Amino acid sequence: MQFTKQINSKYNPKRLAVKLNAKGEQFVVKGHPWVFSNSIVKINDDARTGDLAIIFSKNKNKVVGLGLFDGNSPIRIKIIHNAEKKVTINADFFHSKIASAYYKREELLSTNTNSYRLIFGENDGFPGLIADVYDTVLVVKLYSEIWLPYLEPILKSLQQISMAKTIVMRLSRGLQNSDQHNFVDGEVIYGTLNNEVVEFVEHDVKFSANVIKGHKTGYFLDHRANRKRVGELSTGKSVLDVFSYAGGFSVHALANGAKEVTSLDISKQALDMARANGKLNAYSGQHKTISGDAFEEMKALINKGKTYDVVVIDPPSFAKQQSEIDLAKKKYAQLVELGEKLTAKKGILVLASCSSRVLAQSFFDLNTRVLSAQYRLFETELKTRHDSDHPVTFPEGAYLKCGYYRFLE
Repeated sequence: MQFTKQINSKYNPKRLAVKLNAKGEQFVVKGHPWVFSNSIVKINDDARTGDLAIIFSKNKNKVVGLGLFDGNSPIRIKIIHNAEKKVTINADFFHSKIASAYYKREELLSTNTNSYRLIFGENDGFPGLIADVYDTVLVVKLYSEIWLPYLEPILKSLQQISMAKTIVMRLSRGLQNSDQHNFVDGEVIYGTLNNEVVEFVEHDVKFSANVIKGHKTGYFLDHRANRKRVGELSTGKSVLDVFSYAGGFSVHALANGAKEVTSLDISKQALDMARANGKLNAYSGQHKTISGDAFEEMKALINKGKTYDVVVIDPPSFAKQQSEIDLAKKKYAQLVELGEKLTAKKGILVLASCSSRVLAQSFFDLNTRVLSAQYRLFETELKTRHDSDHPVTFPEGAYLKCGYYRFLE
């Protein structure tokens, strides 16, 4: 394959000998992918970002893990292999890991779906790297400089395994300001891209993503299974999709024969995308949009006496840091109360959270507690987590949870 620009790093990585304290070592042995700076007891003085960290056990001098050193992060070493078997970190090593990730997605790809997450960061052994596929376009998003020295063979394998015709490079804010590479955010580095808006299919429903300027890699793939389920629940129903963004839930509802769908989001641009995504599919229902603050607009709908057969509330993360957890829970509680008032008799309320710091059990318990205080009989119909292309291999890797609550009156 021929890249449209030279993929090279300004740094040639070296090998580091590392020893950790007992707690840090235990985490690595158990398969945890992060080593914080305060766990490191011994390391080379000249360690630089991208160096290969070889972690030795404290007592037996046995290799317990291999990771990449990150001098820019409190997570100082990001594990790419635990040392159950001996490996050489080279192109074959990365190719094998990417192939393994692809095989985990085979069941999803046997459905009428051509959009999926091929690499889910730490959970697929690539901390700080995401790779999403939209039809024939592969979007790679980098969050850490650790990958720069290894990028060329990784990109080649990603392209070969996904059979992508185009690769777009997206960069985190930190990487956009880095002088260690020659990439530009949103740059096409392999193949050609005729339109920055790429159409794809998700369980028979058509969508589009702006792979150059859209959030993350252009779309949020993680809720795919929930969107399909909400679509199936919406036939002949009225639906309210709160924090709708590009209309994921709304479009599945319309495509499955909902009679009326209302998409609510603060971003007019997102609502334009939701309408455009809807029009990619044949539907007979009415698609309404409301632009404004979700909390205020939901209160306004309640004051008008509006109710819906299906209400979906999928807010952005309310707890980006530990100190925000209590406030996040208050916001979730408010949304449960508002959602209950907007759900029609015998309707269903779908509540989601993508805040990793609010644990799933805590979120589900909060929903049950708030709904139980509303003096209306309900049953918890279903609790879901991540879709199959977002595997979770360590506790902090789990962020998505979604509860389905059906009212009996």
